[in-house]
Amino acid sequence: MAAKSISIAIDGYSSTGKSTMAKALAKKLGYRYIDTGAMYRGITYAAQERGIISSGIAIDALVNMLSELSLDFRFDPSTERSDLYVNDTNVEAFIRKNKVASWVSKVAEISEVRRFLVEAQQKMANVGGVVMDGRDIASVVLPQAELKIFMTASPEIRAQRRYLELQHSADNENISLEAVAENLKERDYLDTHREDSPLVQTEDARLLDNSEISMSEQLEMAYNWAKEAGA
Repeated sequence: MAAKSISIAIDGYSSTGKSTMAKALAKKLGYRYIDTGAMYRGITYAAQERGIISSGIAIDALVNMLSELSLDFRFDPSTERSDLYVNDTNVEAFIRKNKVASWVSKVAEISEVRRFLVEAQQKMANVGGVVMDGRDIASVVLPQAELKIFMTASPEIRAQRRYLELQHSADNENISLEAVAENLKERDYLDTHREDSPLVQTEDARLLDNSEISMSEQLEMAYNWAKEAGA
């Protein structure tokens, strides 16, 4: 177990391995892991299931839906992971699909959605000993986090990683590398240009470019940073 319970905020672009890094770091430190991106995906999926998102987003209906949603993470011993539940339903098998990915950044632009989830995320993290990843963790959700990490990688490498992930997923979505690259490009633009809590590297965040380093190398780097920060 860690000597001290600090908060660790990990932000960065899509398909930089934020969640993989955060999970591994949390496990190494004996901390809790909170996947904020999954929470935005969960809302997107719930809206799609209710017909609120089709060719566009019925924003008023989506905002009204929020009061009817409960989101929480539950640990599954058989997989050693925490799955997202929306209204007591495990949605992990659905929220990683490209159908959800293609809309999640647009949903995340909605201020009411961001306020709803930031409040939920802060409540989850208020006891410390947490690793949280997303796009506005250091800047908005956990501005007082003792360690802030900003993850990036080249667009080409990120697209290839996401493409391989989809090819090896259970549903094996039929999508081209070019389509994946275009989706990431659009998400990058939306994430960095939205008016409410855009993706930024805060001045006190450590930059981790994993374009050319292995998972074990970046985990060791982040672990050493955490120990320096007092974990």
